[in-house]
Amino acid sequence: MLKKIIFITVLLISITISGQKISKEAIQNDPIIANFMQLQGQKLYDTAKYFFDKNIVDSALIFYNLFITKSLKETDLEIQKRIIESYINSSVIHYNMCDYRTAYEYSIKALLLCEKVDYETYALLIYNNIGNIYHRFKKYDMAKKYFSEALNLSRDTSMIIVTLNNLGSCELGVDNLDSAYNILNKALQFNKIHFNLNSQIILINNLAYYHQKQNMYDSAFYYYNLSLNLAEKNKKDEYEAEILSNLGNMHFETNQLDSALFYFNLANTIAYRKSFSDILSRNYLVLSKIEESKGNIQRAFDYFKKHTNVRDSLLNIEVFNDINQFQRLYEVSKTNQQIENLLIEQQIKERTIYYQKIIWLITFAALVFVCVVLIFIYLQKKKINIAYKTLFEKNLEIVEFKGSVTQKNDTKFKSSSLSDEMENELLSKIFKILEDRSVISDPEFSLSKLAVMLQCNHLYVSQVVNDIIKKNFNLLLNEYRISEAQRLLSEPDAKKYTLEALALKAGYKSISTFHRVFKEITGLSPSFYLKSMQEKRKEEPCTKTETESVE
Repeated sequence: MLKKIIFITVLLISITISGQKISKEAIQNDPIIANFMQLQGQKLYDTAKYFFDKNIVDSALIFYNLFITKSLKETDLEIQKRIIESYINSSVIHYNMCDYRTAYEYSIKALLLCEKVDYETYALLIYNNIGNIYHRFKKYDMAKKYFSEALNLSRDTSMIIVTLNNLGSCELGVDNLDSAYNILNKALQFNKIHFNLNSQIILINNLAYYHQKQNMYDSAFYYYNLSLNLAEKNKKDEYEAEILSNLGNMHFETNQLDSALFYFNLANTIAYRKSFSDILSRNYLVLSKIEESKGNIQRAFDYFKKHTNVRDSLLNIEVFNDINQFQRLYEVSKTNQQIENLLIEQQIKERTIYYQKIIWLITFAALVFVCVVLIFIYLQKKKINIAYKTLFEKNLEIVEFKGSVTQKNDTKFKSSSLSDEMENELLSKIFKILEDRSVISDPEFSLSKLAVMLQCNHLYVSQVVNDIIKKNFNLLLNEYRISEAQRLLSEPDAKKYTLEALALKAGYKSISTFHRVFKEITGLSPSFYLKSMQEKRKEEPCTKTETESVE
């Protein structure tokens, strides 16, 4: 399996070296690549990361492209993060290969995806990478813009050092020397706390360039040598070539042409071997000027031609225009995303208002319904009160005419087997006893006690009550007792009675029995009867006054 992977990797590398671009068409048409695409996305990513860490950049690019192509439509957050990392690492590879157009394209793709998943850690790396690309084109304002964005997001000390170093370099580029010195010193202070070799080399190199700008060449030479020793000791070829190039430029400024040639040749040796095209381009231009000052026109022309060829492939106006186009596309995409977010917010607000209206309508309808129900209950209660008052008036009429009605019972209901004289006498005695309040108010009073009081057989008493009055004894007794209760409730000071006391005075042991019997006979509750009597009593003086005024 390992041999197969190595074989496929070598083959893919050869395809890349020969200039074939990895695209969807190439993947579909090339059976080997298409077969390799059958691997799981995670394996593709791990393989790409392995080659990237080993600095085998061609293979890393191929596997990153395969992984991105396979996983781009995935929505899982972790896969999205790996895609962003793949874009960032691919951008770094192309940047180191001086392919700034592709590096910028990958950075913008990573940034758009990063803003979609809202992941700050990747964003600050992307801002630094984009800033470096603009720095290469000496567009220091744009570079500072992105470096500042990265600094705002930086939480890790090492990233703060890198970003401060980049900002200091931009300030040197626009000759803001005081600002550059302050920023670089701040970066050095951070680097003492969290030492980083690469940052240390770049910082010292930038400080050397600062002193060179100040025409303090001895100090500049000291710092250049210090950073060069660190780069050589740790085999940092890119930094070594850059520093040697800077030393050549400084000696050219001071008109030490032989020393300048010495450093440029050393720098070119490393840059040519490592394909540091941007360093070669800058060195060829200065070498052309040196040869021209010496009168070597042909050699000067050859160097200038080399400079032009490298420059045109790296930093020509077409490449920069492409980068600007990517920048505009990014800004348009970002604006569109903001507009889309605003539209979503507007839709949410409109939907919220709509639901609020529905809630208000439901609430209003509920309130209206409750009001209608309350009005209905009020009207029904009013009708019931009117009915109860009518019933109360009827009860008063019954109480007033009850005596005369009972007197007529001797002729109206006669159906007993006793003689008329005996029945009338017994009936008269029964009414007389029942009209005695002290008797009926006795809770223990019964038909048997009534018979004892009459000195008569209780069967005769029952016969007279049932056959002549046409009521059973309990009903008759209850009528007298409730009549007594009505009398008590009609008294001016009736409010002094509690329901318990009133029930007991009427001959009932239980309040519930009293309440039930009172309502059965009168159709009203004791409390309502009392209230109605009090209202009637209040109305009587007014009625009397009106009658007197009429007379």
